Amino acid sequence: MSVSGIATLRADYANPAHAAALVMLLDAYASDPAGGGEGLSDYAKANLVPGLAARPQAYSVLALDGDQPVGLVNCIEGFSTFACKPLVNVHDVAVLASHRGRGIAELMLAECEVIARERGAVKLTLEVLSGNRPAVRLYERIGFAGYQLDPGMGTAQFMQKWL
Repeated sequence: MSVSGIATLRADYANPAHAAALVMLLDAYASDPAGGGEGLSDYAKANLVPGLAARPQAYSVLALDGDQPVGLVNCIEGFSTFACKPLVNVHDVAVLASHRGRGIAELMLAECEVIARERGAVKLTLEVLSGNRPAVRLYERIGFAGYQLDPGMGTAQFMQKWL
């Protein structure tokens, strides 16, 4: 897939421009209703990139419109015990409001899939809010589906417990 004027690249956490873009884009996403409506804390802004860089299982993909960062996907590798192979969780998908609807998320997710395959991953996983219909439609269109083992047991639900 190609989106006019948009380039994707694997973020280099040691590159100050990539680091600044990552924090700016994630802060914009966190500030959006789909991201919770509250920007990143000062702690998160200061420690996000070093925290990701300290985890070899993490990688990020940036989208640029010329020199302007406009999109971000953060991925974190986990492990499928059933397949006994890596899996990759797509943790954040963010596109600036000014650039939504142009196929940028799909372009970034395609690059994330290339990297996941390079790592020998058996699957990609992600969570999405049910009310974020544009995102749900995108994910379904590119091959994501609800997780289930035995249809009689239903689909998995994403749950959390704050610590």
